[in-house]
Amino acid sequence: MRQIIIAKRYARAIFALGKEHGAVDAYAQTLRAIADLFINPELGVADALTNPLYPLEVRQKVMAKIAKAAGADSVLTAFLDLLVEKKRVEVLPEVADQMREMLEREENISHGWVTSAVKLDKALLGKVRAALEKITGNKVLLETKIDPSIIGGIVAKVGDMVLDGSIRTQLNGLKESIKGR
Repeated sequence: MRQIIIAKRYARAIFALGKEHGAVDAYAQTLRAIADLFINPELGVADALTNPLYPLEVRQKVMAKIAKAAGADSVLTAFLDLLVEKKRVEVLPEVADQMREMLEREENISHGWVTSAVKLDKALLGKVRAALEKITGNKVLLETKIDPSIIGGIVAKVGDMVLDGSIRTQLNGLKESIKGR
């Protein structure tokens, strides 16, 4: 939990700097790319940047080379250097996630999930997306999941909102209604 709080603070800072320099998208993409390198155990980037056996100067040089290779500008490079200097580089993946969430909030983009008993065709999925966008007022990026246990219908979830039109739920409601009589 503490990592997320720290990551949010750093993400807010780099997001504000990105807005100031008109580079929020670029910063978010670069942070994601570097975070992906960081979490890949085969590359050993995490160890090179966090291991206290390596002197701070060496860790900073490694981060500077990674930042340069990723195409980071001087502001983002300084930010990454600060993470190394403050021994907070381990929160980099969470910072990238928080940055993406902030950017999506700014652009009114929501993530949604649609669960159905069978695979939905593109036309029906488009109608579901359009309905969810109308309800939420945001652009909705949908992921689909197949779950035969819902029997039929769909369950759509966007943020905290859940729309359950599954046959399983309707049958359970009918069952409870019959029990209540």
